Amino acid sequence: MSADKWTPDHLMDPETRAIHLEQRRAQLLPIVDDLRRLAREMEAELKEMESIEGDFPGQAALRAWRVGKPLFKAANDIDQAIVDLVSFNARYQKAYEELPVRRDERRQRKELAKAGQSPAIEAGPAGAVPAQKKQEFEDVFDGLRKGA
Repeated sequence: MSADKWTPDHLMDPETRAIHLEQRRAQLLPIVDDLRRLAREMEAELKEMESIEGDFPGQAALRAWRVGKPLFKAANDIDQAIVDLVSFNARYQKAYEELPVRRDERRQRKELAKAGQSPAIEAGPAGAVPAQKKQEFEDVFDGLRKGA
């Protein structure tokens, strides 16, 4: 990486994308923890402060909550940034790495169908129940009549 800067070329490779995600996570998680700690401490300090002359009942607590809220929001926003990076990684993988493979498989199945060959089916028919499961539940359904 030139001058320690990430470029889109780096994010196109799965390995370097994983490295990027882990580096960002390692950078941001301590910031989130520090902001949350600071927000809790600040909120506690503000709640302990005396009421200001002319306050209505509960106004001091409301003021403390209102003043401390942006610190909690900042921590949540940075935490959400980590979630967004994970989401980007998953979306990129699904849209640019897996999609061409799925389309190629679909194209091959269509070509086989046009040629009159049936594509290999990995699982049984959709409605088929394995014999072991049938035996497992036979006694439960013995007393039931069809259509009852």
